[in-house]
Amino acid sequence: MTTAPVESTAPEQGTGRDAILRAARRAFALRAYTEVTLRGIAADAGVSPSLIVKRFGSKEQLFHTVADFQPVADELFAAPPAELGRHLVLTMLRLRDEFRGDPLLRVVFSLGRDDERTLLRDRFREQVTARLSGLLPVPDAELRAELIAGQLLGLGATLSLHRPGAGHLASAERVADLYAPGLQRLIEGD
Repeated sequence: MTTAPVESTAPEQGTGRDAILRAARRAFALRAYTEVTLRGIAADAGVSPSLIVKRFGSKEQLFHTVADFQPVADELFAAPPAELGRHLVLTMLRLRDEFRGDPLLRVVFSLGRDDERTLLRDRFREQVTARLSGLLPVPDAELRAELIAGQLLGLGATLSLHRPGAGHLASAERVADLYAPGLQRLIEGD
C-alpha cells in the first residue's frame, strides 16, 4: 500500500462526503482492507461507487483519508493547557454531532494484526497521543497523554453505548462540568 495524499475529514453538507467517510470508517475499522469494497461502502453510505471515486480517487486514498486523525487533533488541541480539559470534552461532543459519530473511536476497532489496522493505530499514536504528550507541561507527559486519550475514547464509547441515554440528554456544558476536571488533573500534573 503506497502513501496517498490525505484530504480533510471535515464533513461537507450536501455532497455525500460525510456519509461516505462514516461508512468507510466503520468498514475499515471492522474488516481487513482486502475485504472492504467501494461498492459495500457506497451501499452503506447510500451513494454510488462512482461518487466515491469522484471524491476520493480510489479505495487506497479513501483509506488514507479515514486513517488521518490530524484534522480532529487540530481541533482537540486548540486550547492552552490551563483550559484544555474542558475544551477536549466540548470539542469531542461537538465533533460527535458534526460527524454523527465519534471522531476517534474507530481506532478501538483496529486491534487486529493487518497492516492497515497497524497504520490506523500508528497514526493515532503519532497524531493524537504523541502530539498531546508534547503539549503537556509535566514530567510524565507520555503516560498522561495515553491516559487522557483513553479517557476521550472512553467518553466516546460510553456515549455510543448508552444512546439514547443520560449523556445524550445532558447539555455539553454539564458533561464537561463532570468529565473535564479529571482530564484537567492529568494535564496539569496534580
